Amino acid sequence: MDNELSQQQQSPRLWTMDFVLITAASFFLFFGFQILLPTLPVYMLDLGGNNTAVGLIISIFTVFSLFTRPLVGALMNRSKKGWLVAGLILCFLIISSYNWTVSVAMLLLARCIHGVGWGIVTVTSSTIASDIIPANRRGEGIGYFGLASTLAMALAPAIGLALLDGKWQMPGVIVVAAVSTALSLLCVWGVQKQRKQSDSSLGSGDQVQAKTSFRSQLFEPKALFPSLLGLLIGIVYGGIVSFITLFGEEAQIGNVGLFFTLNAICLLIVRFISGRLFDRKGHTWVILPGSVLLAASLLVLSYSHSMTMLAISAVLFGFGFGAVQPSLQAWILNRVEPELRGPANATFYSAFDLGIGGGALLLGRLAEASSYAMMYRYSFLVIILFCIVYIAYSWKES
Repeated sequence: MDNELSQQQQSPRLWTMDFVLITAASFFLFFGFQILLPTLPVYMLDLGGNNTAVGLIISIFTVFSLFTRPLVGALMNRSKKGWLVAGLILCFLIISSYNWTVSVAMLLLARCIHGVGWGIVTVTSSTIASDIIPANRRGEGIGYFGLASTLAMALAPAIGLALLDGKWQMPGVIVVAAVSTALSLLCVWGVQKQRKQSDSSLGSGDQVQAKTSFRSQLFEPKALFPSLLGLLIGIVYGGIVSFITLFGEEAQIGNVGLFFTLNAICLLIVRFISGRLFDRKGHTWVILPGSVLLAASLLVLSYSHSMTMLAISAVLFGFGFGAVQPSLQAWILNRVEPELRGPANATFYSAFDLGIGGGALLLGRLAEASSYAMMYRYSFLVIILFCIVYIAYSWKES
């Protein structure tokens, strides 16, 4: 008992003011972004676009964020906070401009610029957070930090759909998104600490020589395999956020916003468990069960014709995604030195967003050729592939 008390007293504080501010900034940033995901497809259809154009809303955005992230990851060590502030200002301006997009071409152009800003803010915010979090509490810290973004991912779409169906409609959605992004900027302004000089979390097998060349910092090789898994998860997530509103219409299920609400509750619950389990037992104990829950969720969703089945799918998806996504990121950060967290985060987020964008485009075409229900059954196969690849890698490493 005395030893446990001594360890708790010696353990570095996680909930510092800087950590609270960067976590709050992440929530407002993702809320402003995610509230647009289920609403912009409807807006695109109103402008005369089709399902392929809806997929382009995500994919063209992803392409520009994809090319931005490695560059920022390599350059930002000198001024992470400066890059983050600049990216937030760009996101605020472009989100505010959505109210003046009156054609499919204008909306896609705005998404290109937004993609650049998004590429900047996601890699810089997560890297600043990883600098602030104590090394021996990284799984727990990344879990809580990730909870802010995934909670926003779960809450914002439901709120966005409610605003879209109410008297505010799309202009109101855009105003809320812009205000949320401005709040993120205010939180970031108060963050003081930006970098740790040392980190003892790396095992001897994971230590690497610090890389100083610009080219070597564009991506981090040690992050590639977990990022590949992130890409597969991104494909599935892209199919959820882009098409679940349209799936609800196809399956004649009203108020699909319930999916996001239940998802949020389950994300909140699982984050209090999965981060600590990751720190104590390792990634296998979190990622593998989480991926099984994701597979079950997609299978249930594809056969849903009632609110009850939709609710079951949402619960399974919340527990699964809430366990897998932050664990992949914490796994990556444990494999690299502090100087390489920028490139590592850039690699992970680029892969995840590539999955979202590619998945939205590919699954949109599959939906056009078959149905949204069949599209989610194809997504189920993606998670099966995820499990096979992960088990094969873990077997090889053991």
